Amino acid sequence: MSRKHASSTRRYASNGGFPLAGIFHPKSRATPLLSVVLVIVGAFFFVGYFFKGSGVSGVDKEALSKIEGDYTCTFEVQRAIPILKKAYGDNMRKVLHVGPDSCSVVSALVKEEETEAWGVEPYDIEDADANCKSLVRKGIVRVADIKFPLPYRAKSFSLVIVSDALDYLSPKYLNKTLPDLARISADGLVIFTGYPGHLKAKVLELSKFGRPAKKRSSSWWIRFFVQTSLEENEAAVRKFEQAAAKSSYKPRCQVFHLNSYH
Repeated sequence: MSRKHASSTRRYASNGGFPLAGIFHPKSRATPLLSVVLVIVGAFFFVGYFFKGSGVSGVDKEALSKIEGDYTCTFEVQRAIPILKKAYGDNMRKVLHVGPDSCSVVSALVKEEETEAWGVEPYDIEDADANCKSLVRKGIVRVADIKFPLPYRAKSFSLVIVSDALDYLSPKYLNKTLPDLARISADGLVIFTGYPGHLKAKVLELSKFGRPAKKRSSSWWIRFFVQTSLEENEAAVRKFEQAAAKSSYKPRCQVFHLNSYH
């Protein structure tokens, strides 16, 4: 499926001439159009402030994401990396991330000591940045349709992390994809998925993913895990919750910790 990002930058141009010249006369009254123009200019200065300098910080990107209403569980994975490290320890030595924007997660994971990171991007990345295209050329990130078995041997990775990918699959494909992800993991499978009623799909998502995201409840997922013979990783859940409490970390997505198939 093709995945294309639409730019959030809007361009505003004059219709030619000086149609607003009169409104600056002392005796002229401000028009609604002037108010709109001033708001637009102010918005550009505000956004420019966020991007000023060497780049947008993690906090700034989060703020902008929340403003636009497109907070993602893939971004949540990046926030949770320190907590995952404490919960899984040595089991994070070789990690596979599966989901949109996998390049960003891989780039964040490789900064961790003694962590080897790989990625699977489920959608085309025609508009990816140079860093992402480099990861794809090197084979570190693979573009693959996760509705079909991934070309990895059993237990190829110590830990498999999935975000923003399963929400777009119907149960028909989930029945194949989820067991396959458990197959290629040796020490665990972590799933980040949206809460029902939150992060609703926008029109843009229909063109990116072919279908809107289906936000399922925790009880739905638990029943599905039982049907596919996947068990909760109780030890990882306990360590994750303890580490989260110490760091005052509150996930904004549902997080499930599952055992790999043995």
